[in-house]
Amino acid sequence: MKLAFLFFGNTPDEKWQLCKQMGVDYAIAKLAPELTQMPSIDNLESFERSKEIYEKEGFKLYGLEGDQFDMNRIKLGLEGKEKDVEKYCKMLENMNKMDVRLLCYNFMATGWYRTHKDLKERGGAIVSGFSYETAKKEPVSKYGIFSENQIWDNYQWFIEQIMPVAESNGIKMALHPDDPPITPLHGISRIFTSASAIDKALSLSESPSHGLTFCQGTFTTMNENVLEMIHKHGKNKKIFFVHIRDVIGTPDNFRETFHDNGPTNMFKMMKAYKEVGFDGPLRSDHVPTMAGEKNENVGYEMKGNLFGIGYIKGLIDACEDIN
Repeated sequence: MKLAFLFFGNTPDEKWQLCKQMGVDYAIAKLAPELTQMPSIDNLESFERSKEIYEKEGFKLYGLEGDQFDMNRIKLGLEGKEKDVEKYCKMLENMNKMDVRLLCYNFMATGWYRTHKDLKERGGAIVSGFSYETAKKEPVSKYGIFSENQIWDNYQWFIEQIMPVAESNGIKMALHPDDPPITPLHGISRIFTSASAIDKALSLSESPSHGLTFCQGTFTTMNENVLEMIHKHGKNKKIFFVHIRDVIGTPDNFRETFHDNGPTNMFKMMKAYKEVGFDGPLRSDHVPTMAGEKNENVGYEMKGNLFGIGYIKGLIDACEDIN
């Protein structure tokens, strides 16, 4: 297993130095123009420049995560989606040229979302949470109402367009489940909200490039049998990337927590990844904001990641001793 960290943009700062000090060698990056102040990475020169920065700082740019440019026309089936898919395919071709082989993508038009960003956790740490009752009172998205059937149709069209290009370029497309796993949200249906929905998604293409970002926390929020899912998808070689975090609650009402403070037996999970032969990247995800931090980047401040990365390193080391 390869311990990775998610970086936003391409500007080295204290987080980069801390990651190197903790022994993290693999970078997962979001290189959207608003983060890099450069053209989107369907532009090869822009992509090359970002990769050079990561390599200079001692990281292997292993993969990309999130929307690298605005994906809403694709996700919602709006006019202009064909142009955006052409751009997406160019990005996949550039990933091949740059030897960046993983793309963690999602199909959430409203993104990962929380109604609360200042809940108190252990020792006064701050975490995010979600209440569906609160969300129902919020306005409908500016895009309007979209049914589950519409989103499924849009996703199938997307897969049909990009998966052959991903496969021919050796890129692993790692689908992230919807977070929160509830539908609809702000009028837009969300379709990847259960284990059965994930199975349906995987059934849409037999390509070896079609797989999962196994977001352990989201599947825990779904109240699914996460251990069973690891064995099932891991044995089928469909787990391309792993996010490690824990949550307390139900899809309608949950809160984040520390890696060691939720309902999940983390050692059993890590042991399962080893048992199925997972050798891809994994990272700490959605951490508490701790003492002295401003909570400007909810879920992604650094002190909680220091805890999370150390905790995960310990789990990995413990699993290495198991025959």
